[in-house]
Amino acid sequence: MSQNKDNLKDKLTPEEYYVTQNHGTEPAFSGKYDSNKMSGTYHCVVCGSEIFSSKEKYDSGSGWPSFFQPSVESNIETQEDRSAGMVRTEVHCNNCKAHLGHVFPDGPQPTGLRYCINSVSMDFTPSEED
Repeated sequence: MSQNKDNLKDKLTPEEYYVTQNHGTEPAFSGKYDSNKMSGTYHCVVCGSEIFSSKEKYDSGSGWPSFFQPSVESNIETQEDRSAGMVRTEVHCNNCKAHLGHVFPDGPQPTGLRYCINSVSMDFTPSEED
C-alpha cells in the first residue's frame, strides 16, 4: 500500500508518524501494548497488515512489546541499522515499509529472537474469546 506522506500525517498521530516514517522509538514502558495480555493479533498501524500474534508475545522486560516470531513471516522485512552508534537489525512492514522496531538474537526458544516492537506502530484486534 503506497500512501503519500501528507495523507499519512492526516491518518496517524504525530507519535505514530514519527516512529513509522522517521524510524523513531517510543520511550520504554510507555506503550499501550507492552503489558497487554489479551489474545489477538497485531497489525501495522499504517496499512493494516497482520504482523504479530499474542501467541508469540512474551514479557522480555525491555519495556516494549516483544515477540519471538512474526505471525505472518512474509509481512515483515529486516535491514541493518547503524544508527545510534550501534549495529542492529531494523524491522519494517513488508507491505508499506513502516518502521516497527528492531529484532535481537537474545529471545526465547524456539527461535532465539526478540522482536522488540513499538506499540504505536501497531493496532491490536482482540480474538473472539476475549
